[in-house]
Amino acid sequence: MRSGNSGRPTRPRTAWTGAEVNLAAAICAAQFAVVVAVRWVGTFDDDHHGAGLGGVPAAVGLLCVLVLGPPLLAALGLLHTVACTMPAATLARLARRRAPGPEGAWHTGFVLLLGTFWAALAVALPGPAPTGAEAVLLAVSGVPPALGLARARRRERATGRPPEDGRVRLRSALVALGLCALVAAAGAAGLATGLIREYEPPKLGADRLTGVWRGDHGAVLRLRTDGRAELSAVPAQPEFGDVTTKEFTRCDGVGKWFLDTAGRYDPYADGPVSERRDGVVVRVGDCGHDTYWTIGGTEARPELFVLFGDPDAGDLRILRRG
Repeated sequence: MRSGNSGRPTRPRTAWTGAEVNLAAAICAAQFAVVVAVRWVGTFDDDHHGAGLGGVPAAVGLLCVLVLGPPLLAALGLLHTVACTMPAATLARLARRRAPGPEGAWHTGFVLLLGTFWAALAVALPGPAPTGAEAVLLAVSGVPPALGLARARRRERATGRPPEDGRVRLRSALVALGLCALVAAAGAAGLATGLIREYEPPKLGADRLTGVWRGDHGAVLRLRTDGRAELSAVPAQPEFGDVTTKEFTRCDGVGKWFLDTAGRYDPYADGPVSERRDGVVVRVGDCGHDTYWTIGGTEARPELFVLFGDPDAGDLRILRRG
């Protein structure tokens, strides 16, 4: 317990100070920026399905990241602070009234508890669920702000001055920028040395391609061993138009299919034949043009995909083994 001017003990405060909120939000924003950079490096070996690799859309996207990224990260940092870091700080101060132990240890324990709750809720809610690694990161995301607050409190007790908001934001931004640059450099070095391998599509023979493939809106493509293809609501190139249009038709019926290992039927194929991707050509009479389904995914989880329209801003459709 602390003592006031009258010499009587005073209870630990439970209110959130503006300096603490701003410090925690700045640390959260900085760590989120680093997580985004690490996630970006992690996509180096992903299948990009031939989309969004450059051009004007990529430039616009980069500009949006530079302009909208900082305020978005600041908003996420503040949201995390009021949902996890500061409620845990209040619980830690209340716990110290009835149990021994440093406030910093209590704070760390409570942010881990709240973080685990939010991670479990994210997994349980309907919609895209976080992966196991993402859930763990969410559960421990309150630890760096808690450690930062503990350090700031020790410094405030020693100097009598709370952290200045301007310096907190500037230092957090510089640390985040430096760490992001370090992550990007490590990713580039990994590519150059072969520690990070770029994505390579699987090589599937006709025996691996036969079977049922399913997509969105009830799309079902059955590839038979005799070369027949049975389609139900399967996207296909329209009868009239060119490959630059995002429009497509949905086909029902019976047609033919065959494996193209040289990319001769791929409307986007360019460069040497050795660099072109294998694909499945699906041909159905009276239902659009031949559609080239590129082979993607992995050996364990193969995919067939087609990109309608411009490669940088097209409409991607994916079929997976059903």
